[in-house]
Amino acid sequence: MMSRPDATALLQARAAKLLQAPWAGYPLAIGAVLAALGIRSALEEFGSFYYLPMLPAIMATALFAGRREIAFAIVLAIAANVALVHRDSLTDTVANALLFAAISWLISEGILRLRTYRSRAGELSRSLARRDHMLQTILASVPVVTLDREGVVRSLTPSASCILAAPEDLAIGEPFSLFVEDFDLASLSAAEGQAGAPTIWIGRRGDGRRVDLNIQMGLNDDPADPDHAILSLTDLTEAHAADAHARELHAQLNRVWRLNSLGEMSASLSHELNQPLSAAITYLHAAQTDMKRAGPVAESAGRTVDMAKAQLLRAGEIIRRMRELLAHESRGLDVESAGSMIADLHGVIGMIARTGGVSIDLRIEDENDSVWAERIQFQQAMVNLVRNAVEALEGRPDARVLITGKAISPESYEIRVEDNGAGIATADMETIFRPLISTKSGGMGLGLSVTRTIIESHGGVLKVEASPLGGAAFSFCLMRERELVDA
Repeated sequence: MMSRPDATALLQARAAKLLQAPWAGYPLAIGAVLAALGIRSALEEFGSFYYLPMLPAIMATALFAGRREIAFAIVLAIAANVALVHRDSLTDTVANALLFAAISWLISEGILRLRTYRSRAGELSRSLARRDHMLQTILASVPVVTLDREGVVRSLTPSASCILAAPEDLAIGEPFSLFVEDFDLASLSAAEGQAGAPTIWIGRRGDGRRVDLNIQMGLNDDPADPDHAILSLTDLTEAHAADAHARELHAQLNRVWRLNSLGEMSASLSHELNQPLSAAITYLHAAQTDMKRAGPVAESAGRTVDMAKAQLLRAGEIIRRMRELLAHESRGLDVESAGSMIADLHGVIGMIARTGGVSIDLRIEDENDSVWAERIQFQQAMVNLVRNAVEALEGRPDARVLITGKAISPESYEIRVEDNGAGIATADMETIFRPLISTKSGGMGLGLSVTRTIIESHGGVLKVEASPLGGAAFSFCLMRERELVDA
């Protein structure tokens, strides 16, 4: 069965719905006038009542209907009164009717205005309630703490409670310095007044873990309000961890780069020095042959030549061993996600972009991006290509680098690094990959040579061409997972 409050609410809803119909006010007006006539008939034994009992009927109509229905009720009340009450003269009848109509209309206008004001007040109240709910929702998602003038916690939002790992009921009433080391309102005000980087506060969670915080403060100057300071907390722990990871990765890539560069340089020097060393050994061997023909007189010189020859052979062995020492041990390729390997470089690429004042746009398709790669070597090659592109854009106000990655066939995944710089002259495109040759002043000529070696170790070929952006475009392909399996 339906409860009494539910039945009442249902009847009110049905009544409101009926009254919204365009014809609903007229039956209401008729019913109100008939009820007023009944009341007047009941009061006739106590005296003569003409139009006075009709006023509540007009007021009832004005409470629920519009002006047309009110005018209809007034006309109906006057007609009923004229028909039921005998007047001595027409003037008296008209005068009383007009007076009743004027008073009834004025009262109805007042009621209609009150209805309008009430409706507006209701809409304003609902709007304020919605805004208050939205504000409460926003505050619930923002870490905010309020303190009194002594630095004691008066309230905190759920997100602030989560950052501090302290339940709200336990944190309220405790000094905020219990959660943030060396905190006081005066020191925070002084820190906010200083220019430069924001002060990092060290917080201690309820479980003892450290949390790095940036705190913004607003002061309430009302002496009667106990909420004196409103603090907005920002948890910097994850951001600092990401920066530390980016710096560590950058340092690791730099170490790999130096070793690769030394290996490339040692290979070049070994190749260049082996020829004159071999020639010197040949000449010494010929000298030894001539000395043997000279007989015992040249034996002493022959021993000296033998020692010189031995030292040249030793020099060649040292160069060979140094080359083997500096050369990286060949590592096997693993299945990696191209998008994931480049995503790891976001921090490093961001540092390069900020240093060079360049906008770097990443468009890496992470679907079908499983490739065979050695993660660190691949990332080193990418960083070197990005750094070269940024250096080529020095001084350009609209400097831009575009990095794209996409599967271009069932066997290949292409990576492109292009810029809108001056580009590379056609004559230089054949020589830029040679070691110890550079188109940049002060360059060692090892960057692209090392990068090409890394790409070739992945089974790819490093290419350069003109970019649609106006500069140079370096590209290479990695073998997708299925190709090496099929091979």
